[in-house]
Amino acid sequence: MTPISPGVAVVFLVVLCALVLFVTEPVPVDVTAIGVMVALMLIQPASSMLAAAGLLAEPIVVFADYPGDALSGFSSGATLTVLAMFILSDGVQRTGVVQRLGAWIASFTGESQNRQLSATIGVVAPISGFINNTAAVAILLPMVTDLAERGGTSPSKLLLALSYASMFGGMLTLIGTSTNILASELSGRLIGRTFTMFEFTQLGIVVSVVGTAYLLTVGRWLTPERIKPRQDLTEEFEMADYLTEVVVREDSPLVGQQVRRALVETDFDVDLIQLIRGGEVFLEPLGPKEIHAGDVFALRTDRDTLVELLDVEGLDPVPTAVDEAELEAGESRQNLVEIVVAPGSSLVGESLASASFRQRYNATVLALRRGRELFRRRMDNVELRVGDTLLVQATADSIERLDANRDFIVAQEIERHDYRESKTPIAVGIVIAVVGLAALDILPIVVSALAGALAMVATRCLRPGELYESVQWDVVFLLAGVIPLGIALESTGGAALLAGFVVATGEVLPLVGVLATFYLLTALLTNVISNNASVVLMIPVAVEAAQALGANAFSFVLAVTFAASTAFMTPVGYQTNLFVYGPGGYRFSDYIRVGGPLQLVFAGVTTVGIAAIWGI
Repeated sequence: MTPISPGVAVVFLVVLCALVLFVTEPVPVDVTAIGVMVALMLIQPASSMLAAAGLLAEPIVVFADYPGDALSGFSSGATLTVLAMFILSDGVQRTGVVQRLGAWIASFTGESQNRQLSATIGVVAPISGFINNTAAVAILLPMVTDLAERGGTSPSKLLLALSYASMFGGMLTLIGTSTNILASELSGRLIGRTFTMFEFTQLGIVVSVVGTAYLLTVGRWLTPERIKPRQDLTEEFEMADYLTEVVVREDSPLVGQQVRRALVETDFDVDLIQLIRGGEVFLEPLGPKEIHAGDVFALRTDRDTLVELLDVEGLDPVPTAVDEAELEAGESRQNLVEIVVAPGSSLVGESLASASFRQRYNATVLALRRGRELFRRRMDNVELRVGDTLLVQATADSIERLDANRDFIVAQEIERHDYRESKTPIAVGIVIAVVGLAALDILPIVVSALAGALAMVATRCLRPGELYESVQWDVVFLLAGVIPLGIALESTGGAALLAGFVVATGEVLPLVGVLATFYLLTALLTNVISNNASVVLMIPVAVEAAQALGANAFSFVLAVTFAASTAFMTPVGYQTNLFVYGPGGYRFSDYIRVGGPLQLVFAGVTTVGIAAIWGI
C-alpha cells in the first residue's frame, strides 16, 4: 500500500476541508472550488519556505507543472465544452420550441395522473439527452405545474419525477450533463480513452426504461401529495390569516401623503399588495401615489400588526376575503405567481431587503416557502437560498420580465412575447450539427460546441450580450476549481492510497461487486456534495483500483460517471432536485423515501449493464 507522504497528507486535508464546505455551504460551491484551487497552488511555495527554514525535509510537490496544472481547469476542454453547451441550450430555449413541444404533448393528458406522469417523463428524458438537463427542468417546470393544475393533480406527484427523469435522461448522450463531459476528459487524461457522443446511449436507454417503470409504479406510490391539487395560490401558501383589505378613513393621518413615506418605509411588518380606487386596481409601483380618503389597500401582514396599524394610521378593515381571484383582478393577464430562486442567482445569500427586491422588480413577495417551511411574516431579512419559492404579485409585464430573468424560474406558464419562433429550425439545426460532427468524429466535441455557440450568435438566435447571460458561471468556476484537485490526488499518490482500501474488498467480493461498490460510494458522495466534485475525486481512485485489480478501468470510470449523474436521495444532490424542492413542497425525507430504492435499483442495473456491454 502506498505510504502516506506529506504531499498526500496535505492534499487529503484540503479534500476534507472542501468536503465540509461543500456539504455545509457557508459560501457557494463555486467559491469553495476556487478556494481549493488557490489552496493547492499555495502548498508548493509555502512548503519551499518551510524547507528553507529547516522545518520540512523537502518541499511538497503537488503539481508536476506548476502553476500550469493548478490553472488547467480554466483551459480544460470539459470546462469550455460545458460553457458552450449552456450557450447552445439557451439558443434553443429562446425559440420557445421546448415549451411548445411540452404544451402540445400535455394537451393529451387530461385528468389522468398516469398520463400526466408519462408525459412529464416522456418529454424531459429525451430532451435532457441533447440540452443540458438542468436547463431542461428549468424550461419544463412551469409546463408540469400547469399540467398538474389543469388535471386536478398535486404538483408534488409530478415534480420529483421531472427531476429524476432529467437525470437519467442526461445519461443518453455525452452532452446531457456537465458531469459526463468532465468524466470524459478525466478518462482521456488517465487511461487515454474519452467518451464518444453515444458511448453509453445503449445503457442510458436501459436505465431510462427501468427508471420510467419505477416512477410510474413504485415511485408513484411512494411520492407523497405534499401540496393539494391547486385551486388557489393563497390557499396553497396558507395566506388566510396574512391577507386583508383596509380602507382609509376621512380622518386618517395618511390622507395626502405618498404611499412610500406613509406605509412602505415604516417599521410595521406590512406589504402593500394593491390599491383599489374608484373601482380601478393599481399594482406596483405604488410608492409615488398620494393616498386619498376611501382608498382600499390589500395588505400582507399578521393579525397583531394589523390591529396596531388600524389604531395608529386611521384605517378600517374591509370584511372581504382576499384570495387569488381578488389579487388577480388588477389585469386580464396573470399577476400572481410562484417563482423559484435559480442556481447562480444573484439573490442567493441576499435577503429581500438587501436585494431591494420590491424596488428592483416592481413586485411584492407575499410568502416564501423552503421545502415544507413557510415564511409569511418578517421575510425581509431571511437569507435566500437556491430552490426557495416566492409567492409574488406584480403586473403582467413585471412577471414577464421575471420569467426572462435567469435569477428565477417562474413555476407557471407565462405568455411570453420575446420567443424567436422564426429561429427554431436554425437553432435546432445548429444543435444537430454540433452532435453530428462530434458523433462522426469529424471534430472534437469542444470544437463543435464552441463553433455551434458562435453560430447561435451569427444567425441571431442569440444576441451577443446574451452569451454571457446564458452561461451558468457558477458551474464553470466549479469545474475550473475542482479539476486541479483530481490532478493533485493523482500526482501525490492520494488516489492510489484510497484505491488500496477499495482493492482490499476484492479479496471478499467478485470484480462486479467491487464495481458496484464504486457506484454506491460515488452515489452516496454525490448526494451530499457537487456531482462534478465527486467525479473529480472518485475517477482517479477508480482507475487506480481497476489497474491494481487487473480490471477494465474504463468500466470503473463509467460506473462513477453514472452514479455521479443520478443523485436521487437528497435535495442538494443535484441542482434539478433543488428546482422542485419548493414548488413540490417536499420534505428532505421524501427524497430518501422515493430516491433511495431507485438508487439501489440503478446500482444493480448499471453495474450489470456495464459488465455486460464493456466487460470488467
